[in-house]
Amino acid sequence: MSEVWKVPYVNYRIQSKLYGKDILKEIKRVMMDGDYILRDDVERFERTLADFVGVKYAVGVNSGTDALRLALRVCRISAGQEVIVSSHTFLATIDAIVDCGAAPILVDSDWDYNLDVKKVEENVNDFTIAVLPVHLNGRCCNMNYITSVTERRNLILIEDAAQALGAKYKGQKAGSFGVGCFSFFPGKLLGSMGDAGAIVTNNEEIYEKLRALRDYGRVKGQEQVWGYGYNSRLDNVQAAVLNYKFKYIPEWIERRREIASLYNQNLVSILGEHSIPIPPSDGDYYDVYQNYPVRVPYRDKCIEYLNSKGIEVLIHWKTPLNKQYNLGLQGFKLPMTEAISDDVISLPMYQELSDNQVDYVSDKIVEFMKKVEKHEFGYE
Repeated sequence: MSEVWKVPYVNYRIQSKLYGKDILKEIKRVMMDGDYILRDDVERFERTLADFVGVKYAVGVNSGTDALRLALRVCRISAGQEVIVSSHTFLATIDAIVDCGAAPILVDSDWDYNLDVKKVEENVNDFTIAVLPVHLNGRCCNMNYITSVTERRNLILIEDAAQALGAKYKGQKAGSFGVGCFSFFPGKLLGSMGDAGAIVTNNEEIYEKLRALRDYGRVKGQEQVWGYGYNSRLDNVQAAVLNYKFKYIPEWIERRREIASLYNQNLVSILGEHSIPIPPSDGDYYDVYQNYPVRVPYRDKCIEYLNSKGIEVLIHWKTPLNKQYNLGLQGFKLPMTEAISDDVISLPMYQELSDNQVDYVSDKIVEFMKKVEKHEFGYE
């Protein structure tokens, strides 16, 4: 529960206090109208999301994981094919590839946690069908390089933008370069009150097939089906919640960038610039800071110390995918991904964090690092 932490990692209760009454009104409206499945709120959300991302179409589905699964399925990716994908990612990304029968080809990370784009083309072969970059922590991958490879090699481009709603690369938003997949899990910048997701595209044929695929394969208004599909519909209640919150996104992104800037100012001298996120800028990258990861020595001791001071932190992710032996991915050599997994922690990051809370977290990390320097934990 959030009250046990002086600074929780996320704090859903603050948003509930700020917006709960209005959100409950929206939910009550849906209830009184009896609109639950594929109704006006879903269509409104899809239009709003498509406009925000800068694409023609959006399709609401029931989770970010299903967004990936349906995107791969609609692009006819199947057994015997390979998909080049970021190695430092949540299991859902890989699960979606394996679910359609294809083989994930893991590409090592760069120091900004996204995939090392220089390693993409060297993994392309006759079995490669698609590239699936993950825009991690609210930062876009280098899409110039990736799109140059996919276009030249005639590969499908599917983006895992679950952590990057609103992030930009050279002015273009994450999810708009290929087929974009989003999650609206409660902890995201735009979070629902449960699971929710969406897929965006500029391709009308893909759009129409996705609308069928999420609804058992049924083609709306017709008796025939596109093919075997899923029950993966974004329900109207979650869409109503997301519609209400959507108007706050620019404000929330700006606040997250302010928080990231304050963290950077506080931590750069003690951790170094390559152990903290790249600061907000108006250059090629516009980051939205879904997470604020830092790399620290003696990570477990650091977590223990921060927890003792009432600070909740998370690890994304402690065991890299190629070390999860039940997944059968041991053949991949991923030195940067493994190094990141050894020492990364994610600090509290949500738009309602106060400057005082950010300073408090930063101060405790500085305290810990000074204890390390003095060998107070018995380490040399």
